[in-house]
Amino acid sequence: MDMITMAAVAAGTGGVGFVVGFLINKQLANVKGQNADEIAIKIKQEADKASKQMIRDAEKESEHIMREAKISAKDELLKIKDDFEKEMKPRKQELASQENRLIQKENNLEKKSDSIDDKVKDLERKNKEITSIKERLTVKEEDIKATIQKQIDELEKIAHLSRDEAQKIILEKLEGEIQNETGMVIKNILEEKKEKLERDARDMITSAIQRYAADCTYERTTATIPLPSDEMKGRIIGREGRNIRALEAATGVSLLIDDTPEAVVISCFDPIRKEVARILLERLVSDGRIHPTRIEDLIKKIRKEVEDEAFAAGEDAILELGIHGIAPPIVKLIGRLKYRFSYSQNVLRHSLETAFFMGSIACELGLDEQKAKRIGLLHDIGKAVTHEVEGSHAIIGAEILTKHGEPKDIVNAVAAHHGEVDPETPYAVLADACDALSASRPGARSATTELYLKRLEDLEDIAAGFEGVETAFALQAGREIRVVVSPDKINEEKAHTLARDICLGIEKQMTYPGQIKVTIIRETRSVEYAK
Repeated sequence: MDMITMAAVAAGTGGVGFVVGFLINKQLANVKGQNADEIAIKIKQEADKASKQMIRDAEKESEHIMREAKISAKDELLKIKDDFEKEMKPRKQELASQENRLIQKENNLEKKSDSIDDKVKDLERKNKEITSIKERLTVKEEDIKATIQKQIDELEKIAHLSRDEAQKIILEKLEGEIQNETGMVIKNILEEKKEKLERDARDMITSAIQRYAADCTYERTTATIPLPSDEMKGRIIGREGRNIRALEAATGVSLLIDDTPEAVVISCFDPIRKEVARILLERLVSDGRIHPTRIEDLIKKIRKEVEDEAFAAGEDAILELGIHGIAPPIVKLIGRLKYRFSYSQNVLRHSLETAFFMGSIACELGLDEQKAKRIGLLHDIGKAVTHEVEGSHAIIGAEILTKHGEPKDIVNAVAAHHGEVDPETPYAVLADACDALSASRPGARSATTELYLKRLEDLEDIAAGFEGVETAFALQAGREIRVVVSPDKINEEKAHTLARDICLGIEKQMTYPGQIKVTIIRETRSVEYAK
């Protein structure tokens, strides 16, 4: 404020000087003849008067300015104060909240501390009680030991046995009882599990068969070509037999002319050759032109048609199962199974059935369905070349699959599906079971009544031919034979040997699909009459 006053006074003094000068000049201009001293005195008086007036005005002005400055400063101070209070209000609230929380935490800590102190006191009290109880139990334990020892001494005197001897007798008795009970429990568990597994297996097999809808049509395995008349036989034979020789040389089959009237029978182990010969003869008979040149012209075309048809049949089978990644040579072999029959059952249809059965059962067992179907389709692939290669079709098929890069588990399943190789995976066991299932399902393999009865008689005769056998009965369409033996001649040990010998005899002397179960029945009966 002093600075403001000084500025106002300085401004007033400057103004006074300016006025004084102005008045002096004015007086000098108006009054020229007067005395200079008088003029100077008047000027000074007027200047002093004007200066005082200016000072008073300046003081009033400075007071006014100071009042406005004070008012402005107060307003600014109030504004700053309000802003500061607004800014600090949330912080004050937060500090107050933190203070309340700290107070609350402090109170909680005090309560917990009190609670901990109480628990510590309680634990100390319980520890003292436990120590007291332990001391009492120790005393009682010693008393009980002494009492037991006293009783043992008395029992030894009464039984005339030492403690070790009595303990040994008791343990031996307990061991025998436990072994008997354990055996009974194990037997019951095994019987229950066996019944459950057999029931589950029957359900799986029944479900697989029901889900596979296939026809049960009887298919003939002979290739017989009907002729319009016996005169056609002479045309097939030709002059000096040149036509029939050309037919047999071109097709590799044997033609039986004289056995059946108005028909020609084709005989050959190779199903492809048999099919080519059948088609060739049908076309020659329908066309009527039979001579060596015509035979040579048709044979190449028919072979190509049969090979193409076989490859197409293999592709259709693969598409039907939804399998992929099979080498073309194997596809061709699969198609050739279309012309192969086993006990009147078409091998390609049998392979498809086995694949469907394996896929269905594999799903129930949690196995790979695609792999199971692949094994089922390929398990009899060796039958496509068994007329060309010596050996079992299972082993031949495994060698073919190995050559074309099939996985080891698939090769093992194919090789082991007839028991010639030990199974290494569940798929091999499943292939064996589903192969027998497809062969033995109703309608799969048809036979005449005479052949069926002959097979049952042969089966019973083989079993009855062994020493000690009283009688034998073939059951379940020849899939089981029950043999009743004399208990005086066949004991328990010989019964197992006899069952094995009968199995070997059946395997050597008979040809049959699937497997045959041999059951030995040995019974001793004691009969008395009360008179």
